[in-house]
Amino acid sequence: MSLRLYNTLTRRKEDFEPLDSANVRLYACGPTVYDHLHIGNGRMLVVFDVLFRLLRREYGETHVTYVRNITDVDDKINARAAERGDDIRVLTDEMTKVFHDDAKALGCLAPTVEPSATDHIAEMIALIEKLIAKGHAYVAEEHVLFDVPSMPAYGKLSKRPLDEMIAGARVEVAPYKRGPMDFVLWKPSSPGEPGWESPWGRGRPGWHIECSAMSWKHLGEVFDIHGGGIDLLFPHHENEMAQSCSAFGHDVMANFWMHNGHLQVEGEKMAKSLGNFVTIRDLLTTDKFGGRSWPGEVLRLAILKTHYRQPIDFTVKALEEARSICAEWFTATYGVDGDAEVPDSVLQPMQDDLNSPAALAAMHDLCAKSRPREAASQLKASIELLGMRLQPDHFWWSLSPRAQAVAGAHAQAVAADLSSTRPVIAPAAASAGVGEVLVTIKRIQRDYLEERGLSESELAAFISARNAARSNKDWAEADRIRDELDANGIALKDNKDGTTSWEPKQ
Repeated sequence: MSLRLYNTLTRRKEDFEPLDSANVRLYACGPTVYDHLHIGNGRMLVVFDVLFRLLRREYGETHVTYVRNITDVDDKINARAAERGDDIRVLTDEMTKVFHDDAKALGCLAPTVEPSATDHIAEMIALIEKLIAKGHAYVAEEHVLFDVPSMPAYGKLSKRPLDEMIAGARVEVAPYKRGPMDFVLWKPSSPGEPGWESPWGRGRPGWHIECSAMSWKHLGEVFDIHGGGIDLLFPHHENEMAQSCSAFGHDVMANFWMHNGHLQVEGEKMAKSLGNFVTIRDLLTTDKFGGRSWPGEVLRLAILKTHYRQPIDFTVKALEEARSICAEWFTATYGVDGDAEVPDSVLQPMQDDLNSPAALAAMHDLCAKSRPREAASQLKASIELLGMRLQPDHFWWSLSPRAQAVAGAHAQAVAADLSSTRPVIAPAAASAGVGEVLVTIKRIQRDYLEERGLSESELAAFISARNAARSNKDWAEADRIRDELDANGIALKDNKDGTTSWEPKQ
């Protein structure tokens, strides 16, 4: 099956044919580095990382160029630096590092090129000069503005009526503007603001010209795919296309435009004023959302459970479900290589406009059949296609107590016994590499308990006492022990045989 993608420009799903199959070119708008990114930004990162991975699979890793920019000159940056009393570069360097750490935690590959706006001022000036020379821009009171009426096709990407575009353009009303929708390409800088010398005086670029210049520099005048969140469709992407098409004389800037849907939190639009503004960093490292921190794999899966073009409701329940699925997959694929081919039941939905919910449904079926080694290997290959790496230190608790007990030198000794009851675990037991992972798991367990002032033997005593209380139908004592451990970050796991294992609460 060939790759099909929904094209915002045409409002339909189309077969994807790159301009050059030896160099497939993708651009996605990256962050403005003035603050921590929220989980809505994280959705964009995950969606276009999945697309990047799929394109690499289809055309070869060396035949795809993915450009994701850094906006490091912007009025929001200036305001935040002044608020903190920091140098602007100190702020942007710090937030860029936070962004990189967050993207890595979400499982995102580094883009092929990650240009910064401040390194492309020369290209921005050259592009603005082209627009002026062709009559698409004008100079007024040290500003340079794009003349929107000079481009009759303006609006063909967002397809909004003129009155809606005027209302939604969010452009400054100024007496020097010829038309209400004209937008800034270059503006003067005061002595305390970042600025560069230009033919129009010392100043800095407008937001929209930055992406036009960086995509031109690294992908050419026309490229294959331009992506971003749906909130960027208008005015940012509309203005980008207007600038680039007007400067170079083409009908399109990119052949395909792709946009991921909005994200809301617990049924409401995310907003700082509502107190539900959730950053990626908070989700990864604090208990502010749902009373626990969440591994990056869980956040990524929670995002992929909804089709990328649909709105997503980000909830604690959705994260809990994603965490359980990750644990099931970890158990099913533990000790299994991912050398199998991704089955068509998973691959074809992904080739059909990144239909991750349908792909995940097929993966659930593979997980249910994971005892045959082939199905487990196909599941692992599918997990990797989605960019997920299920780390033992996040999901060790999902293994059976017996599997957790297998470590180091004992691995081979119990391999034959395990093979009769846990075929998926058996290859792990015979592998020195997996033996090392098991040792790591035991170390993680010990470290986790030590941080809470407990040893393994003390925890075992608590569990034994609780089982005894349950046997004696002393439910109050059994609940007391459970609640005491729960308050200390240890969640006991019960089954028909009593309390047999535990997992970290956070």
